[in-house]
Amino acid sequence: MGILSGNPKNQPMHYGEVFGIWSSLAGSKGLIAGYQTMANHTGDRDLKKLIEDMIRTMKQENEELEELLKNNGIALPPSPPERAKAALEQIPSGARFNDPEISAAISRDIGQGLVACSQIIAQCIREDIAMMYGQIHMSKAQFGARLLRLNKEKGWLIPPPIHNQNFE
Repeated sequence: MGILSGNPKNQPMHYGEVFGIWSSLAGSKGLIAGYQTMANHTGDRDLKKLIEDMIRTMKQENEELEELLKNNGIALPPSPPERAKAALEQIPSGARFNDPEISAAISRDIGQGLVACSQIIAQCIREDIAMMYGQIHMSKAQFGARLLRLNKEKGWLIPPPIHNQNFE
């Protein structure tokens, strides 16, 4: 029998796994609060639905991560308070995030989240944690694809300069 074989849930976590999980959980909690605020600012129904789906998914993922940390005797990061729901009309137009800005910010967050998940997967020695982050990675990739499609449909996508040079 090899080192650290058997049920991975009975194996200790190394410091990198602990830090990666704790950091991603803290970041996710902050993003949820930010997305709750962004949901108040968006006027686009499709974008609002995507944000609400992301919040729901992230909360479910956070419950799994919190359980993992608790089972390993690790204190949880603080949670910001839930954001109140507000009607878009109550937010002055000059103080509002607009839909393309919200979409761009979430696109950026998804990209950063994919990299963070990949990094955690790469440093894991516990297969259960690597698999958990593989599922989170897939979820983020699916939201990224949905958001890319939405950005294209709504005309919010600002592509970089297109290279169309013909080589002879």
